[in-house]
Amino acid sequence: MVGMRVDRCPAAIVAVVVAALAAGAAVVRAEPPALLQSARQLILVVTPDWNAVRGELRRFERDGTGDPWRTVGAPGTIVVGKSGTAWDPLVTPAVPGPTKAEGDGRSPAGVFSLGRAFGYAPSSDAAWLRLPYLPVVEGIECVDDPASVVYNQIVDRRTIQNPDWTSAERMREVGEAYRWGVVVNYNTPAVPRRGSCIFLHIGGEDGRGTAGCTAMAPEFLREMMAWIDPDRSPVLVQLPEAARSALKGPWALP
Repeated sequence: MVGMRVDRCPAAIVAVVVAALAAGAAVVRAEPPALLQSARQLILVVTPDWNAVRGELRRFERDGTGDPWRTVGAPGTIVVGKSGTAWDPLVTPAVPGPTKAEGDGRSPAGVFSLGRAFGYAPSSDAAWLRLPYLPVVEGIECVDDPASVVYNQIVDRRTIQNPDWTSAERMREVGEAYRWGVVVNYNTPAVPRRGSCIFLHIGGEDGRGTAGCTAMAPEFLREMMAWIDPDRSPVLVQLPEAARSALKGPWALP
């Protein structure tokens, strides 16, 4: 047998190969959620990392579901949950991150449709909205008791004969934060302890986070609420920067 001469690979070549393999392993292959694919209005909230409270909200729209996103208006500062953000436990995370649970002080990360608007004004003073509107009067509560049959629902306590919950947000008593707001369709239908009562609402001027909602200045919130059109399938996409960067291509994010 003829002897074979084997040269050692230079260290530089090895380093290049290792780096290339690492880069390939970091590629995220994730199908965009159906809600995002069909949306023609997008509210994008990005925070610096999973534990960050402050972030930025930007709005986008497009004419068709395959068209590129166009910027709408100016960006605005927001705050999320006092503990940051976390993935929905029932969704396979597209990138690694914490998992949300009831009472964890984190806002949900991912893609969510929007529900109705609410506020302290009577319906006659909310005609500028295109979203369905709920006047928040005495007795309106959002139930955050996981043991209740109406967990994660907004109900009028006065109409329920035997309330079965021990914990709820009395929305009229919250104060200025709920003067205007929008329901985020998170944990619907409700699964116990997955998280509840997630809204877009007023707040954050002092930099303090919420119990799990996303809060912003009142003028910025009202401008966004007037823009939201349910006929355009609006969605909220909420992610820390590393997740947004990883999903920008796969999800066709702006």
